[in-house]
Amino acid sequence: MNGFLRFVGLVNAAVWLGAGIFFAAGVLPGIFSTDMRHVLGDSGYPYYSGAVALVLFKRFFILQYVCGTIALAHLVACKLYLGRALPRLDTALAAGILVLGLVGGFWLQPRMESLRKTMYSSPNLVERDTARHSFGMWHGVSEGANLLVIVALLVYLMRVARPGESARHGIFTKFWC
Repeated sequence: MNGFLRFVGLVNAAVWLGAGIFFAAGVLPGIFSTDMRHVLGDSGYPYYSGAVALVLFKRFFILQYVCGTIALAHLVACKLYLGRALPRLDTALAAGILVLGLVGGFWLQPRMESLRKTMYSSPNLVERDTARHSFGMWHGVSEGANLLVIVALLVYLMRVARPGESARHGIFTKFWC
C-alpha cells in the first residue's frame, strides 16, 4: 500500500507540473504564433486565437482541479496510513496551488472572457479600449500567477519525490509516502 501511495503522489505531481509547463511553454505560444496567424488569416487571427485559448484554458483548469484534489487526498491518505501529522509545507503548496487554480478558473477566466467579448463586439470605442486595457492588466496577473504555480509545483514535486522522514531509518520503510 505504501509504495502505491508514493507512486500516486509522484505521478500526480509530475502530471500536474508537466501539464503546467506544456500549456505555458507549448500550447499557448503555439496558439499565438505566426503559424496560427497563417492558418487563421490576418483578419481572423486575433479573435479566433483568443477564442481557442479560452476553450483550452477551461480544460486546463479542470486538470488543475483534478490534480489538486488528488494531491490533497494523497496527503490525507498518507496521514491516515502512517498516523503522522500532515506535512505543513506540502499541504500548503497543494492547497495554495489548488486555490489559485480555482480562482483562475471560476473568477479570472470568466472575467477575461467577458472583457474579450467586449473588446471585439462592443459598438462603443471607449468601452472597447477600456476592456482592452483591463484585459491586458488581468492577462499580466494571469501570467504572473501561472509562473508562481509552476515554481510551486516544481517545489511540490521535489518534496513528493524525496523520501519521508521514516524512510531514512530503515530498509523496510523505504517506499513510504
